[in-house]
Amino acid sequence: MSDLEPEQSGRRVVLRRASDIKPRRVKWLWDGRLALGTMSLFAGPEGMGKSSVCAWLAAQITRGLLPGENLGQPRSVLICATEDSWEHTIVPRLMAAGADLTKVYQVEVMSADDLHLALSLPRDLHQMEETAKATDAALLLLDPLTSRLGEALDTHKDADVRRALEPLAAIADRVDMSVLGLMHHNKSGSTDPLQLVMGSKAFTAVARSVHTVVPDPDDEAGTRRLFGTPKNNLGPTDLPSMSFTMAPHSIETDDGTAWTAKVVWGSEHAGSIRDAMQRGAESTDDKSATSEAAGWLGDFIEMNGGVAASAEIKRAGIKAGHQEHTLKRARQRLGLVIEHDGFPRVTYWRSEAHVGAGPQSEHQLEHQLEQTPRGELLTVLTVPTRGEETQSEQWEQLELHRETSPNRAPKCPTARPNGRPCGLRLRTRPEVERDCCNRCHDERQAVA
Repeated sequence: MSDLEPEQSGRRVVLRRASDIKPRRVKWLWDGRLALGTMSLFAGPEGMGKSSVCAWLAAQITRGLLPGENLGQPRSVLICATEDSWEHTIVPRLMAAGADLTKVYQVEVMSADDLHLALSLPRDLHQMEETAKATDAALLLLDPLTSRLGEALDTHKDADVRRALEPLAAIADRVDMSVLGLMHHNKSGSTDPLQLVMGSKAFTAVARSVHTVVPDPDDEAGTRRLFGTPKNNLGPTDLPSMSFTMAPHSIETDDGTAWTAKVVWGSEHAGSIRDAMQRGAESTDDKSATSEAAGWLGDFIEMNGGVAASAEIKRAGIKAGHQEHTLKRARQRLGLVIEHDGFPRVTYWRSEAHVGAGPQSEHQLEHQLEQTPRGELLTVLTVPTRGEETQSEQWEQLELHRETSPNRAPKCPTARPNGRPCGLRLRTRPEVERDCCNRCHDERQAVA
């Protein structure tokens, strides 16, 4: 039968009015990171502790401790893992993490001859749906995800991957469960965490969120890792990266003491996983230059009360022997926040400790007076989204040019009500006297 001939299998097109579909809020298994009813990925290099993080996650869910929809309500976790031994590795990890083992289920498939087989997608989807309902599962872990695709499917072909994952995502939605697939990074050397996921791009396309763990490039000991969420279709895209280390942990077994490892969470980092991966790809010389610039920048910010205009920082940094791109990497390493204010906008770099710290400093106000063309000062500092960072750099270049231009206009000397000189730049509008700025000219005209 050709593609143009009608099928006789009962397939048909079904229409629904959008008005008949009730909208639903997003319910989070893990606030802001893992949504219930969706599929997600967790990728990273081998040996970075992905499975240990998942053991921590399972422990939080089975104890009702995970911040989210089920906080205070323990639920079950299904684990389909074939790379590690349950007796020697998985169960000890779960015990070290504090999981309720009565709510964690090993997922296997048995043949008619009672042979142990691996779960295969999409072949075993129907039984997985029934199992999830029967156990009230909040999470299905697939470790590794690529091994769960049927033998006839190619993990490098989009169509094959979607045949397995899209029905799985639909089941997750029907049973109110999250599906988390673990995957390895490829050897491409990219600093884009989504491009590093092995296999077809359909893996990251179908997933509603993608989580990544990488070494912390700023940890000289080489033991700290960073967990982040570079893709988050249903939630915030500016979530902080979370640092963690792996600590040895002993458990008692019937035949003696066994050793495993558990996750120990550290501080949050304002920078993204992409930023960390880019820093990790720096050469030794670049890392040394960044370290020196970070030391200088930290001192400069601290001496200026925790905040300074980016144009002023770059001017002073270049004078101190640091290149502009090195200063930007130093800003990322220190986790300084970019903020904007005024019109035209002035860009500031602020330390996390001073974010939302109240009124603007006198230093900020004076700098903004120099930049504001007319009208009253804007008082609210705004934090840019990731999409605004390129535009932020353009503003910074403009501000730096204004500050260093030999044609910089003199300041308006007109006395303000507080007795101080106005301080705004003289303007060149034809109808404005050359001895004052636009604002003072307009005010004079209003009084007249």
